[in-house]
Amino acid sequence: MNICGCLVHVVPDSAAAAIHAIDATEGAEVHAQNEDGRIVVVVEDTATRFASEIIMDLHQIPGVVSLTLTYHHFEETGSPDAARPSPLSRPNGGQHNDHI
Repeated sequence: MNICGCLVHVVPDSAAAAIHAIDATEGAEVHAQNEDGRIVVVVEDTATRFASEIIMDLHQIPGVVSLTLTYHHFEETGSPDAARPSPLSRPNGGQHNDHI
């Protein structure tokens, strides 16, 4: 289980569209928002993508000014997930979540 708490700053005029795009992203969920463009988002690994990959995608949403990782929790779940990407088969040599 890999859970990341993020603070996303968006251009206030783009907040509604950015929130919609974040909520439409598998593994990401908006938990709070402020009228000044601050959004609290929780990102989790999915069966096919690491949280770090999802976070990098969130940076590309129009109107997003910055995204800061404010909380991170990782623990082994004890049951292997066959659908989950294997870090050993990744082109970057198996390194993941080190670029957040």
